[in-house]
Amino acid sequence: MKLKSLILGSVAAAGLSTAGFAADLGVLTSLDVCDALGLSGLTISSDTNCLQLSGGVSYEFQWGDFNAELPVANTFDGNRNIAGARNVTIAGVNYDQDWESKVEAWLKAVGTADSDFGPAKAVIKLKSVQRLQTWNEGRSNRAGTTTVTPGVTTVNGDTTAGFVIDEAYVSVGDTTVIMAGKKGSIANLGDDAPFNYLKLFNSDAIDGDGVGIDGDSDYLGGHVIQVVSDLGNGVNVAVGLENLGGALDINGPSGAATVVAPSQQGTLVGVVSYAGEGITAHLTGAAFGILDGNVESWALHAGATGTFDAFKVRGAVSYWDNYNFTTADVLNALVSAEGTFDLFKIALSGEIANVNNSAVGNYTDYGVGGSIGVNVSEGVDINLGARYFFDDVGGAVNDASTWQVAAQIVAAVTETIKITGEVGGYFGNAIADNAAFNNDNVFYGSAELAWAPGGGFTSSLKGEVNSESAYKVTFKAAKSFE
Repeated sequence: MKLKSLILGSVAAAGLSTAGFAADLGVLTSLDVCDALGLSGLTISSDTNCLQLSGGVSYEFQWGDFNAELPVANTFDGNRNIAGARNVTIAGVNYDQDWESKVEAWLKAVGTADSDFGPAKAVIKLKSVQRLQTWNEGRSNRAGTTTVTPGVTTVNGDTTAGFVIDEAYVSVGDTTVIMAGKKGSIANLGDDAPFNYLKLFNSDAIDGDGVGIDGDSDYLGGHVIQVVSDLGNGVNVAVGLENLGGALDINGPSGAATVVAPSQQGTLVGVVSYAGEGITAHLTGAAFGILDGNVESWALHAGATGTFDAFKVRGAVSYWDNYNFTTADVLNALVSAEGTFDLFKIALSGEIANVNNSAVGNYTDYGVGGSIGVNVSEGVDINLGARYFFDDVGGAVNDASTWQVAAQIVAAVTETIKITGEVGGYFGNAIADNAAFNNDNVFYGSAELAWAPGGGFTSSLKGEVNSESAYKVTFKAAKSFE
């Protein structure tokens, strides 16, 4: 029996046994109102409103010797790191084990009613992230006591919030929707991930994959007033005022609060996007720090993807003037193409990052990558990939280059169990010239067992090891309901 039926049955029983009390609550056993509004999932209806509930929990546990992050490639917007071992010896005893435990949970409620302008909604999303870390078996300076108070957990000096309001906004409209409150950005930053399976070094460091504007920027989203409109034929436009009053982020692993300076508050965002006929494309523009009457910085982000039978092509570019309100102007771009044939898939990608910084001068970094995927039998695929990155350091420091090559096998053992194994290595003078590495090259291997039995539940167990004496075992489990 479905969960919805159980809930409605309980409500109906309560209504029959205590009719007067049920009438006061205004709760009905019929979901005709929700059906008329096009809502599904876990819903509760009243005479005029539908309350839609969703949520999820994910858990992750890591154990091993992995607490030293060593930069393999020094990219423009964040390094590509690997794990290293950092052990502590006290009185002749070597303490090297590290472990982390992280729980993420969220609960979202959407109340919807009909109006003359379209569905009217109130959205509230609560989110909690708790991450407990212990390094070197509690002997390092980051390992100490754990203090728990209502809503706040402090571990080794790091604080993570209990449930906080992640979203709280109202909206009204159908083809044109007006939104106001606390929520994510309307900025379209998609169509910019490379197709090759190893991705690209610089794009890997920008919000997972991409070019230019980091999607988690403190200058986007937050307190907002937004309008989005569907013009038909796949064309959508949007405009919004975001980062009104600045951002306060206490959801990170360290729990440190980051506040946008008053002169940097207020972002005007505009988006034009298209989807249809095998093509998706967008142009996003943003002007930052406008509330004081001046534009402190501005940025553009554009991307397009075309799918033509067995081929896909993608191009993306971004430009951020006065990047993050510094003296740097940054241009990022990438191109990627993929061809899918009977038994194999080929992908090639390239990227460039040009930085004009008045403090250090003008320099250009670039990278390339490619991969071949082969379907060797039903449910078994092999991926071979390589990528390269050139870091134009400038000055008296030698330029740095990094190679990565890898081979991966993915096997679907059953409909619910998948095994993934990968071996590879990092090479180049970026590693050879770095005194933090024990060797001129770094080799690694990993194996993962993933299980998805259905019902939205997923779990995995992964082991990793590398030639820097680091190793890690990671267990994950997650379930969400919509």
